[in-house]
Amino acid sequence: MSQKNKDIEKPNTGPPDQYPKSQKFTWISLAIVGSLVSFFLSWPWWRDYSNWAESRTMWAIYFVVGFILAVYVFYAFFGSMRTLFEHDAIEREEAAEESDADDSENRS
Repeated sequence: MSQKNKDIEKPNTGPPDQYPKSQKFTWISLAIVGSLVSFFLSWPWWRDYSNWAESRTMWAIYFVVGFILAVYVFYAFFGSMRTLFEHDAIEREEAAEESDADDSENRS
């Protein structure tokens, strides 16, 4: 490993249950906030209740299930983004090592 990459911490490439609890808490918090924003943007008062259904119970079920699904989707998205950034970091490190090896071969 080159000198400039020595201080870079290796990314966590293990399963998601090995991520720090603070990171999981941050992901779930952001997922909840994003879902709340989506929830309030989809609430019928923005359209003067023009499309409010006859059954308030069905609307409640619709919003509760939608909120839970939105939290899951946001959380899965953050996990996917973490994986993409980890793979990018690994590829950059490998490319840097290859370029250092090529430079040392050219100097010899």
